[in-house]
Amino acid sequence: MGLFDKKYCSICGEKIGLFGNRKLDDGNLCKNCAAKLSPWFSERRSSTVEQIRQQLEYREANKEAVAAFHTTRVLGDRYKVYLDEDAKKFMVTSSSSLQNANPDVLDFADVTGCSNRVSESKSEIMREMPDGKKESYVPKRYKYDYDFYVTINVNNPYFNEMEFQINDRLVEDKESAEYASYQEMCTEIKEILLQLRQEVRDSSAPRKPVTCPHCGATTTPTANGTCEFCGGVLN
Repeated sequence: MGLFDKKYCSICGEKIGLFGNRKLDDGNLCKNCAAKLSPWFSERRSSTVEQIRQQLEYREANKEAVAAFHTTRVLGDRYKVYLDEDAKKFMVTSSSSLQNANPDVLDFADVTGCSNRVSESKSEIMREMPDGKKESYVPKRYKYDYDFYVTINVNNPYFNEMEFQINDRLVEDKESAEYASYQEMCTEIKEILLQLRQEVRDSSAPRKPVTCPHCGATTTPTANGTCEFCGGVLN
């Protein structure tokens, strides 16, 4: 086939415009179908038509999960982490319209790790001379900008990493309250997600019989960590 031959989407069958093709391993994908994929998905070119079809089915089912999501807490600024602590689920998006964005709804148990970092950008400050040209100060002067990122590692069939920027405005002073606030925000997201993941794992782990220090009975701790016979708190 020639470079400018007509191409059709292997998913929906629609004709693809000249610059609208998203190549797959064994087919083509139009921009409308590509827009429905997870925003965290990055393996499109090496994916088969069948794999893309399966992901789009998952993404369609995800709309119901978004509709059922009951937000109990929101963390972040530019990108926000939405928590449904009752259902033990979370999602991440920068959109204010959750239904339109269809962010992937994940279980707390899907989290495999979480980290944060600060990205520093450095640019030289130049002085303008009478002739309009610019030259360096002696010694050179620089301006610094800082961006704050969180990376959530997850167990998902279509992506294993969600990296997003927290700050929605430029941060120039490393000693500012704004810098400290964003750094604290990143740390909070990391610690809360890891804590929620651990709580889910602990709750699903089998409880072993212990001897109650209050009544002396051999008991299996309740979900609240108390003796099933006398109700005393177990250490």
